[in-house]
Amino acid sequence: MKLRVPSVPLITIDPYFSVWSPDTQINVTETEHWTGKSNSIIGTVNIDGDEFLFLGYHRDIHKINQVSLDIDALSTTAVFENDKIRLNAVFTSPLIADDYRLLTRPVTYLELSWESCDGKEHDVNINIAASEQLCLNEPWQNDVTVEPVSEQNVKGMRMGNVEQKPLNKSGDDVRIDWGYFYLMTDAENAEIKETEIWSQSYINAAYSPAENEKFMCYFAYDDIESIEYFGKHLRSYWNRDGQTITQAIAEAAGEYDSVMNRCKAFSEKLYADAFDAGGEKYAELLSLAYRQVIAAHKLVIDENGEILFISKECNSNGCAATVDVSYPSIPMFLLYNPELVKGMIRPVIRYARSDAWIFDFAPHDVGQYPLVNGQVYGENALKYQMPVEECGNMLVMDACVAIATGSADFAKEHFDLLERWCSYLIKYGADPADQLCTDDFAGHLAHNCNLSLKAVMGLQGMSIICDMLSDSQKSEFYRKEAEKMAQNWMATALNADGTSNLAFDRPNTFSMKYNMVWDRVWKTGLFTQEFMDNEIADNMKHFNEYGMPLDSRADYTKSDWIVWTASMASSDKAFADYIAPLWKAYDETATRVPMSDWYDTVSARWVSFRHRSVQGGLFMRVLMNKWRKNK
Repeated sequence: MKLRVPSVPLITIDPYFSVWSPDTQINVTETEHWTGKSNSIIGTVNIDGDEFLFLGYHRDIHKINQVSLDIDALSTTAVFENDKIRLNAVFTSPLIADDYRLLTRPVTYLELSWESCDGKEHDVNINIAASEQLCLNEPWQNDVTVEPVSEQNVKGMRMGNVEQKPLNKSGDDVRIDWGYFYLMTDAENAEIKETEIWSQSYINAAYSPAENEKFMCYFAYDDIESIEYFGKHLRSYWNRDGQTITQAIAEAAGEYDSVMNRCKAFSEKLYADAFDAGGEKYAELLSLAYRQVIAAHKLVIDENGEILFISKECNSNGCAATVDVSYPSIPMFLLYNPELVKGMIRPVIRYARSDAWIFDFAPHDVGQYPLVNGQVYGENALKYQMPVEECGNMLVMDACVAIATGSADFAKEHFDLLERWCSYLIKYGADPADQLCTDDFAGHLAHNCNLSLKAVMGLQGMSIICDMLSDSQKSEFYRKEAEKMAQNWMATALNADGTSNLAFDRPNTFSMKYNMVWDRVWKTGLFTQEFMDNEIADNMKHFNEYGMPLDSRADYTKSDWIVWTASMASSDKAFADYIAPLWKAYDETATRVPMSDWYDTVSARWVSFRHRSVQGGLFMRVLMNKWRKNK
């Protein structure tokens, strides 16, 4: 990968089990949780009596030179070298979206091996040490327990808070402080022990592999209970039949070679499809985004045995199952497993049917991660809703699931709610009142042109659903409502030169009209390709060094909306012209956080947001290619 990534993914399982290096030299600073708090893992190699650091930070140990770093969709590979040996380290989180067992099994692999550089024999010992920080919310929050564990051919240690209170808190800048972290290996003669570094407990696995011998380490986390769902504590898919975490680790160890073959094939296919859709830079962005998008979710099973795919609104307010976070993420999941989009929708439908939901529009979210019990806004509930936004989002998501699966039966289960939300859009969507949209960080905005497009596409989505349910009368009704609203939009949103405004009452402004992209994806023809191409060309007049601003109010932008807007272009060159400054922003940013979607187009610096699932929206061009070819 040519991209100098802003942060390096090492362990990427879910919103809690998360370890990143904020530098591409992964041995010059502490490893971190995505929130930026330390999640220290230290890797050292002793070569003929001299010790060197290859992972994390230790002030008293010399660093071995890192000579390369490569990242694909599922693995991160770093190579280190001195005049004696070359050391290889490969982190893999096998998050294959359509294999629920692999997707949810909370195990990340680390494969370590070495080879001689000078043709001589060497005495090499490799040590991995993991801090108590991985199982505490704050450093020194509490004492931890450490004990040896073994299962079949793997052995190691587990570490956890002495006070086990599963699901005891919620929030954004919060790390897990229940359950147990595991560091295990199948190296028969490995030394496993507890040590103390800077007054913190570490568990260590050390082994002296022969040249070209693999030293495997397995990082795992058993959260015991994963999600509170309307008062019930739910567990993840991997242990639905009672499998223990040590059994899961032993299983992962036994499957390593076959799993790696699958991961390699998946990553190569993802890259090839992205390259075909948008070139090398686009393919690199998608390869970096994939693990992050998955790891912003937790997959659990409800009491009916159905999948719930719960997102965390990372680095915002920690909301759970947020509709306008799910909406931008769906291109990736529609490509790799649309059943996961159903898992995003189910909590929203349940909440919208409950007595607690009193509104005639769709909810913004269903709680605060990991507590999915309903919204926590209290008396300010209405202030934080996004009525037109979420109604349109839910309709588009359901329509896309129907297209991806070839059946609208899932939408039929909650058709009454979809009709209610269509009624809201028909009444209020053509010229939205002063309300939030998904770009809520920019504040309330009345007469929002792009938000009106969301209503148009929501109604068109309902027409698609009705058509697939063989209800031609309703399909025609919603199609005509979408057409009428689209015609009204074209009559009121444009400047004299034919370019479109930020808001209907704000002439000579601009914004990205990313919601219009579904018209091109679905080939529904509500807007002409000529208009889309003209809009793209006008947008490019407003580019700064690092891309297209979100709108005329500020210099900041959103990465997902850049790709959606670019995907409306009929020209491959126009798409590439949008992607190049986005790639450059990640390559040159001075802010070292997991792939932010909200950044400044003048400086490339992170404005806010990191590790968010919305980067699944970067896959829009690949989705469009696939669906247009299929149609």
